[in-house]
Amino acid sequence: MDIIKKYFKHLDPLAEERLGKLGDIYAHWNANINVISRKDMEHFYERHVLHSLAIAEFIQFSDNTKILDVGTGGGFPGIPLAIMFPKCQFQLVDSIGKKIKVVNAVAEELGLSNVSAKQIRVENHPEQYDFIISRAVTAFPAFVKLCKGRILVKQHNAISNGILYLKGGDFSEELKPFSKNASITPLSSYFEEDFFDTKKLIHLSM
Repeated sequence: MDIIKKYFKHLDPLAEERLGKLGDIYAHWNANINVISRKDMEHFYERHVLHSLAIAEFIQFSDNTKILDVGTGGGFPGIPLAIMFPKCQFQLVDSIGKKIKVVNAVAEELGLSNVSAKQIRVENHPEQYDFIISRAVTAFPAFVKLCKGRILVKQHNAISNGILYLKGGDFSEELKPFSKNASITPLSSYFEEDFFDTKKLIHLSM
């Protein structure tokens, strides 16, 4: 948790308590259902929790914002963000049932009433949201196509409704079709650890 408190110095006590429990909860579940690589579990708070919370550095979601986490895996970035924004609604989806089982168990153990999780592909999930979040589940143009028609028109946040996509490496070619509506924020502008040197956050207004 030290790395989280390094960057989020004024955590709500309940959020701090819940974030502090994540390591042990995921270690327990990962021993039974492998959703995080063993190597990454050694750097769990940096590579999963803090990485997810880069979105909280970029935007403070307004109360009642509806957020869809696509390809959530074991619950990232959705679970850490749901802890940070308890007055927002988070729907986490993944096509793999065992991952959703873990997400539901984590949410229940932490008492996250603002989280629901479902085993479904996003193209079969017709509901609309203010934001769709994800950690690089596919090439960006393919992801945008999957999310078409799922963004609410009405705005009530400081930035435009759309996609918030965490991705690493060079993806300049992938973003060319979206250059007018997309912004890129290097995560190294938030976090000084080497892990974030090549990591970025894409915001695509839709």
